[in-house]
Amino acid sequence: MEERDTNTPDLFTGRMTFGYARVSTTKQGFEGQIDDLEAAGCNQVFADKVTGRHQNRPELQKMLNKLRAGDVVIVTRLDRLARSTRDLLALVEQIHETGATFKSLSEPWADTTTPAGKMVMTIFAGVAEFERSLIAERTEKGRQEARKKGKHLGAPKKLTDEKRAALLELLAAGKQPGEAARIFGVHRTTVHRVIREEESKKLRRNKD
Repeated sequence: MEERDTNTPDLFTGRMTFGYARVSTTKQGFEGQIDDLEAAGCNQVFADKVTGRHQNRPELQKMLNKLRAGDVVIVTRLDRLARSTRDLLALVEQIHETGATFKSLSEPWADTTTPAGKMVMTIFAGVAEFERSLIAERTEKGRQEARKKGKHLGAPKKLTDEKRAALLELLAAGKQPGEAARIFGVHRTTVHRVIREEESKKLRRNKD
């Protein structure tokens, strides 16, 4: 993780041009990205190294916190900023909410500093929203068809009724949840869920 900072705003407009770079392994370097961003006129470059499952990007957040109206955010490629379409659109929207604009050096159409670029990104967002609506509609239609056919929705049961009864007998006999989980080949959370469900049933019966 590193940061290059000249911190010199445009003398005429007072705006800042921020660059953002990201690499996914500790063995990769930022040099190529940072050189391109500085050549594009970035006053300050933020860079994150995101390794393995560690998804925190402190430099990105630091840059977003600095944004003011009129500033520009530049990346060398869209995949340096986001890992998915949804992530990209959310981050671009966050940038726009500050009054700043965004552009990618490798994807000229992704440039909200121009009217044409704004229009393309708006269309892009609309297509993504349309796609999400279609997926939601197909999912709901599938659920309705499954319910009509009497199919079980959701995750399959890990314990049959017979195994559940046997598990409860073991617990009543003094077995610990962890030991019972090993015997039945299920996760300990499954055993604790069964315990909670049984306690809820007892409470309801007592109320009745």
